[in-house]
Amino acid sequence: MTELPRKAAARTARLAALPLGYAGRQAMGLGKRLGGRPADAVLSEVQQRTAEQLFRTLGELKGGAMKFGQALSVLESALPEELAAPYREHLTALQDSAPPMPTATVRQQLTTHLGADWRTRLVWLDGAPTAAASIGQVHRGRWLDHTDGGGERDVAVKVQYPGAGEALMSDLRQIARVARGVAPVFPGIDIKPLVAELQARAADELDYTLEAEAQSAYAEAFADHPDIVVPGVVAVGGEVLVTEWMDSAHSLAHVIREGTQEERDHYGELFVRFLFEGPRRTGMLHADPHPGNFRVIPAPDGGLGRLGVLDFGAVARLPHGQLPEAMGRLIRIALDSDQDSLVAGLRAEGFIKERIEVDPAMLLTYLAPFVEPAAVERFAFTREWMREQFERINDPRAETFTLATKLNLPTSYLLIHRTWIGSLGLLSQLGSTVPFREILEESLPGFGDA
Repeated sequence: MTELPRKAAARTARLAALPLGYAGRQAMGLGKRLGGRPADAVLSEVQQRTAEQLFRTLGELKGGAMKFGQALSVLESALPEELAAPYREHLTALQDSAPPMPTATVRQQLTTHLGADWRTRLVWLDGAPTAAASIGQVHRGRWLDHTDGGGERDVAVKVQYPGAGEALMSDLRQIARVARGVAPVFPGIDIKPLVAELQARAADELDYTLEAEAQSAYAEAFADHPDIVVPGVVAVGGEVLVTEWMDSAHSLAHVIREGTQEERDHYGELFVRFLFEGPRRTGMLHADPHPGNFRVIPAPDGGLGRLGVLDFGAVARLPHGQLPEAMGRLIRIALDSDQDSLVAGLRAEGFIKERIEVDPAMLLTYLAPFVEPAAVERFAFTREWMREQFERINDPRAETFTLATKLNLPTSYLLIHRTWIGSLGLLSQLGSTVPFREILEESLPGFGDA
């Protein structure tokens, strides 16, 4: 067996073992309960060991496993506290780090995708990565501009792991098969649609040329923004993307762990402004809202800094060059508690199919996560609020759980919906209080006009 098939087989075996490990620890817990140990102590130990195996495996495997773990990490704030606590350390670790690729492999990738003469342009490359993620890692370097007077500038060199495409798709197929077994680790979070969406977007994320086009558009659109920074693209070739270097202190993952309330509010507001201004300025939605993609750029005077944005591999190219007008209009209608107009509008957009009847009052309750942040001048996002929303929607004992089975999510809203939910999760992890309503009025089509 050659090296690549051996590694692929090992990855598949480790992913397949995840639900078996969980089942084994449940059996272990049953035995301990029969032996007289308190049920809550046994549950905590089972959760801790499960978390350690699950997220260590996801982190080490990179590819689709890593991406799946990062997507789950944003939703950590929705888990009940007694379940979230054992996982939090492992979840948040996935937001900002991953094991590095060997230096020799990096140089081979540069030769393959930038050409054998890459050293004439990339005149210095740091051997240690500054960041590593699901399908690639980033190194700092210096780029010589032969066409611009021969000056040098600092750059970020993003290098895709060899075989990342094959590994990514293989992992996601395997995770889709074992999703049912992993699901008990995350009660209240529907794993299968999350994996399906990751599979659907995988090809775009592997295409660095497509990513370069999106990042260039964003960099140009935000070039004059006082608080948001998007690095420009310097060069792209196959599985290598070179962009301008951005001096950054740390990511939002650090603010989540250690930030002051002032920092949480400031960067949370900048994140929301970027989220909604992006479509208005570029016709695209940045659709990967995990904390590692958002960087804190220190202010020269030591005050609150700017927000840098990275990773444009996952973007939604919006059909009409903006977020759907109906989206803002329906949120406004829900705020006004106009039940009949809300049902009619959701039916027209395909959220409620023909011959399906719903309780309008219950529908308003179900839509609370999308409506409540816009109901007040400044909304305080908290882990407790996020957990309440998930419990209200996902608890089989709740009336709204039955309603969820009657609603449909149109294809055109899939990525928008996942981005919105992920963004609410990020804001809840941050614990930010932001002028959400004001931002929607400025940037969400249909909301300010309704």
